[in-house]
Amino acid sequence: MRIVSTWSFGLAANEAAWPHLVAGKALDAVEAACIYAEMAPDIDSVGFGGLPDSSGRVSLDGCVMLSPSCCGGVAGVRTHLHPVSVARRVMERTPHLLLVGQDADDFADREGFARAELLAPGAREAFERWRVEGGVIDQSRDGASRSLPADEARWRHHDTIGCLALDARGTLAGACSTSGTPYKIPGRVGDSPIIGQGLYVEPAVGAATATGTGELIAGICGAFLVVESMRRGATPLEAVRDAVLRVAASYRLEPQHQAVFLALSKDGTFAHAALRPGYRTSVMDLAGPRAVEADFIALPEAPTESGAHAR
Repeated sequence: MRIVSTWSFGLAANEAAWPHLVAGKALDAVEAACIYAEMAPDIDSVGFGGLPDSSGRVSLDGCVMLSPSCCGGVAGVRTHLHPVSVARRVMERTPHLLLVGQDADDFADREGFARAELLAPGAREAFERWRVEGGVIDQSRDGASRSLPADEARWRHHDTIGCLALDARGTLAGACSTSGTPYKIPGRVGDSPIIGQGLYVEPAVGAATATGTGELIAGICGAFLVVESMRRGATPLEAVRDAVLRVAASYRLEPQHQAVFLALSKDGTFAHAALRPGYRTSVMDLAGPRAVEADFIALPEAPTESGAHAR
């Protein structure tokens, strides 16, 4: 029995999910973890705390998965706070895998989800500063920023939450939630809500999720790649290592690029690999909560100004 979530802020999310896991409800657990992150105003790329797009509007993406035949996602949600919950309803009540934009919000309305304001005051202030100054700037939340190690704080705008859980009954489930790249072009969708890119679960094998620069992950169908490697006999560590090395070999990387893959096997073994230092996985199991550094880092050296890497 175990739940693993991306980034250190996942510790509190895991604690919110733990009672569901003990009850043998892995899907409820990953949904609860994401809901916690979506409601936190100090997490600036998930839910209410998420930084807006370049038009000043927040859009949210999310997905859930139990198996290839039992999954769902939404993208570009603008009036509902919990995309993972709406995605679960897509999975449970429609024959479809993905709803997008206004139609996804309309579906949420019909399903009885309450509308909500998505732009936190701190995010609005950060957007106004960005309009003047440009660039991706730190969001201080009125001076009360999240307490993160310096190396992890560097990647705070990549903080998609991806959760994988194995419950007391042996059921695997996964979920992802994000507000996407800060100040993105309106309409941009990354890897997080796409089955096989930001999340994949194969009950007989294991599960994988991803976080970081969505375009890097989407281009290699990252989560599917990890689980498929495991299906073919790779250990979780071998699978996530190979995926992050695929990213490193497939793109001309820029200094702001990060990519992380997190895998959980059907026997509860987990592993995680990162493109660059600074990533941590939050873990909750019978040994208690903890945040642990990546098992493998593809590019441990600092990027150069040009975006190439010192060799």
